[in-house]
Amino acid sequence: MTYLYHLIFKYPILNLLIFFYQTIALHDLGLAIIFVTIAIRLILYPFFHSGAKQQMLMQRIQPHVKRIQEQHKDNREKQAQALMELYKEHGVNPFSSFFLLIIQLPILLALYRIILYELAGGAALAGLYSFVSAPAAINAMFLGFINLQVKNIWLVLLAAGAQFIQARLAIWRNPNTSAAPSSAEKMAKQMAFIAPVITLVIFYNLPAAVALYWLTSSCFSIIQQAVVNKRLRAQFGN
Repeated sequence: MTYLYHLIFKYPILNLLIFFYQTIALHDLGLAIIFVTIAIRLILYPFFHSGAKQQMLMQRIQPHVKRIQEQHKDNREKQAQALMELYKEHGVNPFSSFFLLIIQLPILLALYRIILYELAGGAALAGLYSFVSAPAAINAMFLGFINLQVKNIWLVLLAAGAQFIQARLAIWRNPNTSAAPSSAEKMAKQMAFIAPVITLVIFYNLPAAVALYWLTSSCFSIIQQAVVNKRLRAQFGN
């Protein structure tokens, strides 16, 4: 299991980070992390794009979900069957968000260990691929004044703010303004406030490098969510 973790996550991220650090990042670790984050999000773009779309679709079909729950409130089996047919009809996978959460965790863990332990001690540079040259030393400063190996509250606050913006964009506005908000819409609105708080709690004591990764990833999500919203409005007319 450890071998697979190193093979799939740790070593690719380490090599990509060092490659960018030595080339287009101009020996700025912060820029290298930003480029790594963008590369990861581009690779995983289909999954995140699908997840963002699924989240919006789940909110859109909530009136149908509520109607099915009321019609079959005394028969759980028929209710589950009707819901699955509804999800299939609209191309909705209610479990897609869990995959996106799970895939983020090993990436964060790999970056955390690389920054806090391996790069500081230099031991993990032995895991570089043959075509990636090891730098003589790693400068952990971002833009010359942010130490990425210690916590930085400002980066965490920016990451929390980006999370809030992305979460607000992920709320589908019901065109029927007189209708009561659905449970999914209420949950989405709650997450717009809960997600930034979770970001503050989790990243407050972590190295600034991890917060920078999350900030960049959240900014990418904002752009991606805007694209999803535009396409759904074109598709459904609202």
